Amino acid sequence: MALNGTTATLGDKAVPGQDVLEVDGIALEPAGELEYYALNKPTGVVSTAFDPQGRATVVEMVSAKAASQGRLFPVGRLDMNSTGLILLTNDGFLAHRLMHPRFGVPREYLLEVEPPPSREDLARLRKGVTLEDGDTGPAKVSLVGTRGDRAQVGMVIHAGKKRQIRRSFEHLGKRVVSLNRVRIGSLGLGNLKPGEVRRLKPAEVDELYRQTGLEAWTHEGG
Repeated sequence: MALNGTTATLGDKAVPGQDVLEVDGIALEPAGELEYYALNKPTGVVSTAFDPQGRATVVEMVSAKAASQGRLFPVGRLDMNSTGLILLTNDGFLAHRLMHPRFGVPREYLLEVEPPPSREDLARLRKGVTLEDGDTGPAKVSLVGTRGDRAQVGMVIHAGKKRQIRRSFEHLGKRVVSLNRVRIGSLGLGNLKPGEVRRLKPAEVDELYRQTGLEAWTHEGG
């Protein structure tokens, strides 16, 4: 990332509307006011702005209820069969910091797995498993409960390889039956029902900035 043409380092500060931030040469300059929305993504919806197959997208779900003047995009993704919290914004600076592994913002999930993982399986997941595209890194994993041939598992990760959680369990010979994201950093899913959208409060946005190591400021779009 570059700040005003110079490589940015951890602790650098930027003032919206004054400083120019770039990632891989692309300026992070949102059009219009900054906007932040939480969506409880239902199954069958893709985590993109546009789908060539004509499937419903998370951006369409939020844009239909938002008065956005700029392009909204999802912060991180959930696959089509997964559910839960998606943050959508036109604040590219915050989006980058929330998703970059260097800032260590946790994402929390509740999932249903079959068959139930053993203690050894949980220990391997906590240390991290090696997939074809590299090591997943350590995770916080807890067995919430079991019923028959299925188990409910809580999992917190700080890095997000594509389909990382599902592939990690497949690596151990398990199948993820359902996956629901309940938290991104300080932002929780709360009482949002599947398909519901709400605009974030300024204090919530400020706390997300603090999660990435920056002091908060007032966001007019929040």
